[in-house]
Amino acid sequence: MGVRPSSNGRVAGPVLEQTDGHARRASFARRLAQEAGPSVASAAVMLALIFGGCCSNVYALEAIINFERSSGTLLTFVQFAFVALTGYVGQFDKTRPPFFIAPAKVPLRRWLVNIVLFFSINVLNNHAFSYDISVPVHIILRSGGSITTMIAGYLYGKRYSRTQALAVVFLSFGVVLAAWSDAKEKSTGTRDEPSSRRPPFNQGLLILFVAQLLSAVMGLYTEATYQRYGPQWRENLFYSHILSLPLFLPFAPSMARTLGRMATSRPLPIPLPLVGEVPSQLLYLATNVLTQYACIRGVNLLAAASSALTVTIVLNIRKLVSLLLSIWLFGNSLAQGTLLGAVVVFGSGALYTMGSRPRKPTAANEAGNGDALKTKKEI
Repeated sequence: MGVRPSSNGRVAGPVLEQTDGHARRASFARRLAQEAGPSVASAAVMLALIFGGCCSNVYALEAIINFERSSGTLLTFVQFAFVALTGYVGQFDKTRPPFFIAPAKVPLRRWLVNIVLFFSINVLNNHAFSYDISVPVHIILRSGGSITTMIAGYLYGKRYSRTQALAVVFLSFGVVLAAWSDAKEKSTGTRDEPSSRRPPFNQGLLILFVAQLLSAVMGLYTEATYQRYGPQWRENLFYSHILSLPLFLPFAPSMARTLGRMATSRPLPIPLPLVGEVPSQLLYLATNVLTQYACIRGVNLLAAASSALTVTIVLNIRKLVSLLLSIWLFGNSLAQGTLLGAVVVFGSGALYTMGSRPRKPTAANEAGNGDALKTKKEI
């Protein structure tokens, strides 16, 4: 017995129900594709920028450091100039000659403290490479920033969970173990190789520690600024870089000498018309700057779409990947104690993030998430 058409000409009964079911499923699939598709694509772009940009940045950095240990200041200057230039595009206002910069939402005198701190932190971190500190150890030691951040935060009136406090204790142990093991190995190697002319490891370690302290102070000061004036992280990023450029003038002669040595490095063929060959170190320098910018953009995109907890976890994973790539690609050998310290450091970092309570985004929290200066320090 067939299904009869209804009086209005439509098919009734099971056929109608089956057709409606197919239509609903097709509609749901289309909505799912429309809603989830951009999210998946955005997540893929973020992760590609973070892991591709940040890890490539570490590769280019180590290639430069292995060629010229004293290139840290030049690296910092080129990075600052590039970020200032790209930031100017976002701050451009054609109605405000002669500099065509949009009005500042935060008084410039408020940014002056940030500028001095940020400049000092970056110069110190990059200058540490002039000492007997390898890129993997540099990554491990800078991963201990939670220690100084917690100490400064506690003095500032903040309180932390027991899990976070326990994580920082373990993290401190891991940093000390990694640094002590590496220093012990280098002291042994120095006796075997008396021709080593690098400044001592302990001085470089002290420089990194001072940079971490300044970083913790700057983080608290920036947070207070955002709480008062709102999350003006783009403005902070622009002014902290462009107003720091004059501070590089005393370093101009040494930067010129470093650039001259890099310009005489082994040339590499470039498959572009009218280019031919480019000195390898200048190519690595350009790669370092561009990949750092990609990394900054990726982390800020992630911070705008997720919680601070997610950002911290992703950054910890990124640092671990960078460490493994540095060991693999450049044949870096680490003492067993240093490797154990690295495991403790990254494990403690994971414990610290797990002990952080996820909170709903607020203006201050979004400001912290979008703080590109913090992002730049983490690269």
